[in-house]
Amino acid sequence: MQLTAEHRIAILLHEGVTDSRGKTGLAMLRYSQASIVAVIDYQCARQSIPELTGIQREVPIVASVQQALVYKPNVLALGIAPSGGALPPAWRQEIKQAVAAGLSIVNGLHSRMGNDPSLAALLGENQWIWDVRQEPPNLTIGSGKARFLSCRRVLAVGTDMSVGKMSTNLELHRASLRRGLRSKVIATGQTNLMLGDDGVALDAVRVDFASGAIEQVVMRYGSDYDILYIEGQGSLLNPASTATLPLMRGSQPTHLVLAHQAGQTHIRNLPDVIIPPLSKVIHLYETIAVAGGAFDPVKVVGVALNTAHLNEDGALAAIEQTKLETGIFCTDVIRFGADLLLDAILE
Repeated sequence: MQLTAEHRIAILLHEGVTDSRGKTGLAMLRYSQASIVAVIDYQCARQSIPELTGIQREVPIVASVQQALVYKPNVLALGIAPSGGALPPAWRQEIKQAVAAGLSIVNGLHSRMGNDPSLAALLGENQWIWDVRQEPPNLTIGSGKARFLSCRRVLAVGTDMSVGKMSTNLELHRASLRRGLRSKVIATGQTNLMLGDDGVALDAVRVDFASGAIEQVVMRYGSDYDILYIEGQGSLLNPASTATLPLMRGSQPTHLVLAHQAGQTHIRNLPDVIIPPLSKVIHLYETIAVAGGAFDPVKVVGVALNTAHLNEDGALAAIEQTKLETGIFCTDVIRFGADLLLDAILE
């Protein structure tokens, strides 16, 4: 399944326009080439997307699915990850209203909706429900053979979850295309898949097949592109994360880029799990990537610093401090572009 130009999308984003739980919907607003006709968030109704988020896309914010129907959407995309992963009953009722009104559904949550009989009963001809997080068929275990590809393979890694790995990849991809490079994004999560990139929802894959699933999609494209940007997931520092190692082994990266939120000292919601100095984090990722010499050496070539919570002077100061601490390139790719990091990759 893929969203195309013929789709007119309303994004369900209750309480997510100004909250990290709306990461998927905000990424769609920033990067999607599809037509987004409305954002649904009762907290921010009638306000401005550019003013609230800094994303330069003029899309009306409405309070409900019923109000969004005025803009004639034909797809409702779930752009939010509610606390605990369960949709509140009132929001679920809105999804039923959307299906009853003729809209198809793009569901990025772990809970599947395609097998929900209450929704299936409402589906009309040419309507569909796309549960994005699904394990692909015909998976095999990993073999490490992606290391024999001639293309550059760039993997974004992080000090934590939700620090900017996906945005870093997408900005690097844009910069690569501007330079005429044959560049491709490999999606590993629901957001990139909803943006139209090919790949696999890694957190829907059984762990034994995780590296093989990544290897399979990297091998599919590696011979046809100069650079593959593999979407990063999770963090080696976060005790809840299991995704980073399969990504490393499956993609066999030639370059790493470290994403970090400026000033963050511990794992979000786990104050007893500290983030070590970035120089030590860099050493950790490089050491695990090479696995004692089993695989080719790979360097962290730059830091993508998330400074969204700082003013510009604060952002520039944080970038300079990070350069001094790590001795490598550093920038905020959203604020200042990704060209500095791309230079490091191409060198």
